Amino acid sequence: MPAGLIALALGGFGIGLTEFLIAGLLPQVASSLAVSEAAAGWLISGYALSVAIGAIALTAATARLPRKGILVGLVALFVIGNLLSAVAPNYLVMLLGRIVAALCHGSFFGIGSLVARSLVAPEKKARAVAVMFAGLTVANVLGVPFGALVGERWGWRAAFWAVTGIGVLALAGIAALVPGWAGEARPPGRSAPVAPSGLRAQFRAFRSWQVWLTLTATALSYGGMFGAFSYIAYTFIEVGGFSSADVAWLLMVYGIGLVVGNLIGGRAADRDRDRALVLALLGLTITLAVFGLLAGSAIASVILVFLMGLFGFASVPGMIIRVTDLAQGAALAASANVSASNVGNALGAWLGGLAITAGLGYAAPLYVGAGIALTSVIVMIVAARQARSPAQRTGHYM
Repeated sequence: MPAGLIALALGGFGIGLTEFLIAGLLPQVASSLAVSEAAAGWLISGYALSVAIGAIALTAATARLPRKGILVGLVALFVIGNLLSAVAPNYLVMLLGRIVAALCHGSFFGIGSLVARSLVAPEKKARAVAVMFAGLTVANVLGVPFGALVGERWGWRAAFWAVTGIGVLALAGIAALVPGWAGEARPPGRSAPVAPSGLRAQFRAFRSWQVWLTLTATALSYGGMFGAFSYIAYTFIEVGGFSSADVAWLLMVYGIGLVVGNLIGGRAADRDRDRALVLALLGLTITLAVFGLLAGSAIASVILVFLMGLFGFASVPGMIIRVTDLAQGAALAASANVSASNVGNALGAWLGGLAITAGLGYAAPLYVGAGIALTSVIVMIVAARQARSPAQRTGHYM
């Protein structure tokens, strides 16, 4: 395995902690900062929306800069944002820290995915992206439960201090291990398409209907998962009858599902990308609907939260490969895919919060997520069928 992939996975691990850590700490943060459950949910939604904006803005602004330098700068921004969250005296500063940290997220995974696929042979490109995203998934297995435990014992601020330290380590790892040529040009025999050099050329990728369908499916798939996940701690405690101390190991079960789904999804996408995507999204839809019905059962909750992670992340490598293939390797399209995923995150968290506020109960976000995920299945089926048509085979663009 190329050392550069390990460095990218380390960066993904740190960023994954920032994104997901808050879910297990949300009740503590809300209580400490004296805000409502819905307001606390904006620490998730606000982060997601900032990712969506930052992914496009920062990628466009840095289109002609060396990609290794961009990655180093993005992780430095991540460290600053988490430091703000750790010392936040009130809700507004906490939200600001989340926004600053979020600005790096989309561009890091968008540009990083192009760098990752440039390091391997073409038939392994989805697996290379899966390795990079393994850091993100491992963050759920080790980091998120660890953060919940730290928050339970020493308070939520200690968890953000720990994330800040991990961010510093990730920064050093990327600076030391990512080759300077990675992503700047395609090495002989490697898989990354040659990216358009100018910003105008990169914007031309968005003339493809298939690119837009893929971005829509990405947003909806994440919206389905995060419609449920954003309030999963409340679901476990209020519906499943678990204690707050149980949340840590339950999130670990979810994280194991993410790791397994990511790796399976990468291999499946290298074999039959669109079929793998449809099956993963359908599996997520069914899992969330059944979870809503059985959330009161402790045993069923453990099994279903694992499957939620597995199916929720099985589509990630394939979606990224699909959009970067269709966009001819444009970095802006790769970052737009991450942006779309976080628009979905925000939508899911917002709709899940509305369901709770409306008095529908703490299992309601699971049904909300199932509905959103079902829509993603429909969009992906349409995209796959259109991609097989003669018009799509001879040209992608409108």
